[in-house]
Amino acid sequence: MISRSDKTLRQLLVALGDPLVEVVAAPRGLDDLVRDVVILDPEDDPEVRPGDVVLIIGVRGRAAIATVRAAARRGALAVAVKGQDEALERAATDAGVALLSVRSDARWEQLESLARANIGAETDSETVSDLFSLAQTIAALTGGLVSIEDTASRVLAYSRSSDEVDELRRLSILGRQGPEQYLAKLREWGVYERMRKSEAVERIDERPELGIRRRLAVGIHAGDQSLGSIWVQEGAVPLTEHAERALLGAARVTALHLVRSRNNPAAPLRLRESLLEGLLDGHTTAAAVAANVGADPKRAAGVVAFELTEDADRSTLELRRAELTNLIAVHAAAYRRAALVTTLRARIYALLPDLHASDGMITLAKEVVAAARVHPGIAVRAAVGMAPDLSRTAAARREADRILDAGLDLPVAAINDVRAEVMMAELLGLLAEHEEIRDPRLTDLVAQDTKDILVPSVLAYLEALGDVRAAANRLHIHPNTLRYRVRRAAEIAGIDLDDPKQRLITQLQLTLNTNPGNGSATR
Repeated sequence: MISRSDKTLRQLLVALGDPLVEVVAAPRGLDDLVRDVVILDPEDDPEVRPGDVVLIIGVRGRAAIATVRAAARRGALAVAVKGQDEALERAATDAGVALLSVRSDARWEQLESLARANIGAETDSETVSDLFSLAQTIAALTGGLVSIEDTASRVLAYSRSSDEVDELRRLSILGRQGPEQYLAKLREWGVYERMRKSEAVERIDERPELGIRRRLAVGIHAGDQSLGSIWVQEGAVPLTEHAERALLGAARVTALHLVRSRNNPAAPLRLRESLLEGLLDGHTTAAAVAANVGADPKRAAGVVAFELTEDADRSTLELRRAELTNLIAVHAAAYRRAALVTTLRARIYALLPDLHASDGMITLAKEVVAAARVHPGIAVRAAVGMAPDLSRTAAARREADRILDAGLDLPVAAINDVRAEVMMAELLGLLAEHEEIRDPRLTDLVAQDTKDILVPSVLAYLEALGDVRAAANRLHIHPNTLRYRVRRAAEIAGIDLDDPKQRLITQLQLTLNTNPGNGSATR
C-alpha cells in the first residue's frame, strides 16, 4: 500500500507549474496532502482513494463531468482534465474537488511520471523528487530555467518558471520532441557528443528564428558512463556570473542522485553521508573515506560548518535546511569532485579534501552564504576549520563548531581571525555553567547596582586598561565622575582593582553579568 506523501497539492502544482497544468477551481483550497497520482479512464471502474490526484484521460471538457463527480465521491483531492468548460468548472466546485486544466498537447504519461516522482509516491521516484528540488537550486545559482534530462533526452525534473520559456523548453517538458532543425544543429555542432565524453560546460547561442534562447548545458557522468545532461535556458535577464561553475558542481551532485536511482536507493548518497559523519565524529578512518571518494588522505582538508541564524517553526527550518544542503552540495562539488556534504543535528558540514591552503575554503563559505541570502532568502553563517591531512578532520570540525558556538555576529570566520573572541565566549560559557567559580562579591555588586551605573563604569575602566579619560569619553561623563564610580564599586564589593588577577576576574564576570547571552551558546 502506498502511504500518503508529505507534499501538499499546492507544492505539487508549484513544482509542475507552467506549461503543464493550470488551476481552474479549488473549492477546498490547495493545502491538503497528496496521497498518490492515478490515471483514470471513464470506461473503467474508478479506482480512486481519498487524497488522490486523478488524471482523467479519454474525454475532454464537459464530457468529463460524470467522471469528475465519480472521482470526487471517492475522495479525490483533485482531477486533471484537458479542455476547459464552465459546466465542468461548476461541477467540480459543487463536488468539492480541485479542477486542473492540462495543456492539450501534453502527454499524460509525462505528467503522471513527473507528478508521481515529485511527491515521492514510489521508492524509485524519491530520487526524481530530489531532482526537482535540485533543479530549483541550480536555477537559483545560475539565474536560468533548468531541466535535467536522461541520455534519451527525456525530462526527469525541471525548475519552476515565471520567466520567458522558449519553444524547446516548453516542448521538452510536455514530452514532445524539440524543433528537429535545432536538434540537428546541436548534433552537427557536436554538442551531444562532447557532453557524453566531457564534463565541460557547453555554451549554445540563441536561435531567434526558431524561438530558441541562449543556453548552457553540461553532461552528467559517473566515471566514463554518461547518465544524462542539465540544460539552463537564459530567461529575461542574463545568467549569473558564476553560472558555469555552478553548473559543473550541479552535474557532479546530480550524478550521485541518478546512480542512486539505478542501484540501491540508499547508495551512494547515503554511503557518502555516512562516511563523512564517521570522519567528523572520528569513528571512520581517513583511508576508508579517501578510498571511496578518490582523495589523497595525506593532503590537507577543510571543513565548513553552516548554521541557520533565523528563528522559525520546525517545518520551515527543515525546508530551509534542505534547500541550503542542496546549495552547499552544488558549490562544494564545483570546488572538488571528492567533496562530501552531510547534516549533523542542526548544522550542515562540507568536507573538501586535497587542498593546498584555506583560502579556497573561505571563498567557498562566503559564496554559499551570499547565495543563500540572495536566492532562497536564507540567513546563514559559516565557520571554517582546517586539517593538515584527512585524519585530522574531526579536529577541524571541532574548530569550526567552536566558532559557531561562540555566536559571533560574522557571516564567515576562521579560527585565526576570531580566536580571542572564541576563547572569551568559551570562558564566559564556563562561568555561566559553574556558579562556584564566580566571585560572590561581584554578583552582589551587580545586584546592588540598580541604576546600572557602577558596573558599566568599572567595565569601561578595565577595558580601557585604566585610562580614565578614554573610559570617561566612551561613557560621555567627566573623568572625575568615572574615578568616583570605580572607587565606589570597589568599596561596595570589597575588591582591590590594583591587583591584576582581581581585575581579570572582575572584567570576565561583569561581562558575563551584563551580557549573559555571551556564554549561552557554548555547549
